[in-house]
Amino acid sequence: MLAKISVAVPKLSGAEKQYVNEALDSTWISSRGPFIERFETAVAEMAGTRHAIACNNGTTSLHLALAAMGLGPGDEVIMPALTYIATANCVRYCGATPVLVDNDPRTFNIDPTAIEAAMTPRTKGIMVVHLYGHAADMGPIMECADRHGVWVLEDAAEAHGARYRDRPVGGIGRCGSFSFFGNKIVTTGEGGAVTTNDDELAARMRLLRSQGMDTKRRYWHPVVGYNYRMTNVTAAIGVAQMERLPEALEKRRAIAAAYTERLESLAERIERPYVAGDCSHAYWMYTIQLRHSFASSRDDVMAKMEMDGIETRPVFYPVNHMPPYFDDKLNVPNAVLCSKRGINLPTHELLSDSDLDRICESLTQALAG
Repeated sequence: MLAKISVAVPKLSGAEKQYVNEALDSTWISSRGPFIERFETAVAEMAGTRHAIACNNGTTSLHLALAAMGLGPGDEVIMPALTYIATANCVRYCGATPVLVDNDPRTFNIDPTAIEAAMTPRTKGIMVVHLYGHAADMGPIMECADRHGVWVLEDAAEAHGARYRDRPVGGIGRCGSFSFFGNKIVTTGEGGAVTTNDDELAARMRLLRSQGMDTKRRYWHPVVGYNYRMTNVTAAIGVAQMERLPEALEKRRAIAAAYTERLESLAERIERPYVAGDCSHAYWMYTIQLRHSFASSRDDVMAKMEMDGIETRPVFYPVNHMPPYFDDKLNVPNAVLCSKRGINLPTHELLSDSDLDRICESLTQALAG
């Protein structure tokens, strides 16, 4: 019987064990130790920023950024309806309101033309999501933000190493947030980080991350903070992962190219990933969409592939379809279509050519009925 092909598998072939053992041998296993600073430096270099503040997961990194920017009750944040639920939840944690808008059907990312219409006097910021590894169209988004005097937070959880107009994501808005969950391009098991060029904001985030303790007066807490710190052991894994990020991106792009070539014969039935000419896709996931005439069979296709031992993932549900945010009057047709038609195929560095052949053959058979 053929082994199951998982949708995501971490590759831990670098110095992960060596660095973790170094952290253990040093006895610095908690939220202090040299690997934390090394990891923050590497993440800042990836994003092209002066600062990176490591956190214990991607959700807390988003919340930390929002809290540090002063988001609170009565405020609004414009964001895409098509995203992982954490994007909206973190706004709610601050007592603010997520304002959901539609996405570009090709890239899955927030539609810049929809942002302007959603602006109100209560809008404090725009949260973009570089979904599945493709950068959002940051040029017009930043122009809109500048016109209205609001900030931009990049949710780059899935886009390590992606670029927009030759600029790395996470370094274009006021700040960026990354996740290092076990299925991400760079993983620490659980982990996150916020990147920024704003010195004052970075200092504020470091204060809030560590229970609000004054950096110059131990156990003195001038503000209410959080325990969002990353451990030295976790950071040790991250340092090793960051060392081989260029290799990881090269492999993922090679896998994407191989998929695109193998799926040419299905062009009338599926849409392969679109890549804007001014972007460099990181390919956290290789995401296809069934064309309209096949859209109703998306779940059947996934079920058939599962029977062949191939794990896939559906594209995220629109946030306004979730009970905490339910709004059946919100008009986001592209988000609905992408959600209904989208499938994430297995995308990770351990895939072999024979795995790709098997996945594409399974997809072909599933679409044939």
